[in-house]
Amino acid sequence: MIAIEKPATFIDYFRVKLASCTRNYLTAILRDETGDECARLETVLKSDSTELTWKNLDHLPYGIYTLVLSQGDEEVCLKMVKRI
Repeated sequence: MIAIEKPATFIDYFRVKLASCTRNYLTAILRDETGDECARLETVLKSDSTELTWKNLDHLPYGIYTLVLSQGDEEVCLKMVKRI
């Protein structure tokens, strides 16, 4: 398991608690309800990272999103809601 969902709602940013990351490279993709990619974050994690913070999401419209976190073959999908 890559992540444990922290809040399921966000406005301009969110944080996700990381658990047992197998690699230091993480890809995060936000997809809207139709499955279209709305935002992507590719980052190198510090070895002691326990949390991922994704900022500057204020350009996204409110609605339901799927957050896809992946490290190599391992992938986790989390439901997220952007609210006003």
